Amino acid sequence: MAKPQTSKARRAIRHKRVRQKISGSTERPRLAVYRSLQHVYVQVIDDSKGETLVAASSLEPKILVQRSGKPKSQVSVLVGELIAERAKEIGIQSVVFDRGGFKFHGRKIGRAHV
Repeated sequence: MAKPQTSKARRAIRHKRVRQKISGSTERPRLAVYRSLQHVYVQVIDDSKGETLVAASSLEPKILVQRSGKPKSQVSVLVGELIAERAKEIGIQSVVFDRGGFKFHGRKIGRAHV
């Protein structure tokens, strides 16, 4: 079988492989993270019911006020704190991380990694 040529097609294959191994449940939902070049989007998903329980992104007014002049890595931390706060409000203590077919090593700051 030939290897798909586009990076988008290769990511779709990796995402399918990851999703075969992990699934969110009511006790431990799935934390799906998507990073675009400018923003970060996070959802906590219960796959048994097929619904998103909570979501947060760097486009929310609460984050937009705090993000002025900060690098994307710091904005990602703010989004992470917001999603954790919202998840705890509805009683979620632990999640399964879904990287969505992307390599996920955090955000780079200069030469160091976060």
